[in-house]
Amino acid sequence: MFYNANIIIIIILVLFKATFLIFNNIYIQLIFDFGNAWPIDQMYQHALLNRTLRACVLRRTPTTSLFPSRKWRGCELDLSLSVFFSFQFPIKNIDGLFSKMKVRPPRTWTTVLHCLLISGLIVEAIEPVSTSLLLGTGAAVLGKKLYHYFYETCDENWLNFNATGLKHDLSTKLYGQHVAAQVVLKAVTGFMNNENPKKPLVLSLHGWTGTGKNFVSQLIAENIYQKGMTSNFVHLFTATAHFPHEDHVDKYKTQLQEWVRGNVSICPRSMFIFDEMDKMHPGLIDSIKPYLDFYDNLNGVSYRKAIFIFLSNAGGEKIVEVALDFWKDGREREEIQLKDLETALSLSVFNNKNSGFWHTSLIDKNLVDYFVPFLPLEYKHVIQCGLAEMVSKGHAPDKEVVEAMARDLNYFPKEERVFSMQGCKVIPARLDFYV
Repeated sequence: MFYNANIIIIIILVLFKATFLIFNNIYIQLIFDFGNAWPIDQMYQHALLNRTLRACVLRRTPTTSLFPSRKWRGCELDLSLSVFFSFQFPIKNIDGLFSKMKVRPPRTWTTVLHCLLISGLIVEAIEPVSTSLLLGTGAAVLGKKLYHYFYETCDENWLNFNATGLKHDLSTKLYGQHVAAQVVLKAVTGFMNNENPKKPLVLSLHGWTGTGKNFVSQLIAENIYQKGMTSNFVHLFTATAHFPHEDHVDKYKTQLQEWVRGNVSICPRSMFIFDEMDKMHPGLIDSIKPYLDFYDNLNGVSYRKAIFIFLSNAGGEKIVEVALDFWKDGREREEIQLKDLETALSLSVFNNKNSGFWHTSLIDKNLVDYFVPFLPLEYKHVIQCGLAEMVSKGHAPDKEVVEAMARDLNYFPKEERVFSMQGCKVIPARLDFYV
């Protein structure tokens, strides 16, 4: 990727020089507007605004020291040679500058600007030939592009919804879940295409283990974020790992609120996935209820573009009951629609004392946009999962091998062996035994 160390050093020096040239003008304009500057003990950083300011520092600096000491506090700097203005002003405290701007200087921001300004002196010491403004500006643009290329940011470079990709993935990689695929595609596509949603998107995925709930949340993330589930803007919580102790619920509530608020402040398009909702302590999830509601913003933070996904085994019995009824009546599972399940599913979850949704205000206040049912998988779906797993492991798909594995799994009802009890979850481990 990089050819040699010399090229790297040259690029770094050019970028440093470019940022110095640009921020030089910005800082001088700030001083011009507000008539203030930094303490003299920080002049080695801020006197780099232009050659006139730098000369003042160097005239007052001992030959054995690069930086001035505190004894020069109150120094008058002559800016008459500046190309921007000609007058004198005293060096005052930086608080005066920012108090008139009515903002408090963030530590990170001032540190970055300090480094940028210091870079100008470093470059001039190493490279006495001044880099042209045109070259410097171009290098600064290049540096910004390189930064966005290597470091994930909350913009279109790293966050770009692919509706076609999501549709393709749901139709070709998710097996036996026609209801879930249809609901998720419409819900996510409609939400992401809305530039001004009224509230965050809240999805609650329910079904037995191995039916594809985690897999669907992964597909959603992969078609929104360039880094998928590893994105800094995708946050996964597991009840047993992150909230294990019931006597710490109050602390968990505070931590959860702070985590959600902090990350949405950084990226409004953040995604939060809560796994094992059936194992979460009742009342804990209500702590984020205000963030899911129809508020424009809360304390200056808008949550309307965020996505919240809840994964739970709760309600799986109700889904299986409906699927069995359709099978017993001789009806195809593809005839099952969301309306056949959603109301019964939401009531089942709401009244389940062992669920994190037990009597939750999220359901009571209708803040969950969709309760998405995941049907139990049949034998044919297990075969499809097995063949796909063989390909992902680098093997040629062998139906005989997959069928041998599928026959050894458990199914219900016991006599008819219609639905798989483990779904596709155990297939990656089981398949190695048969290959």
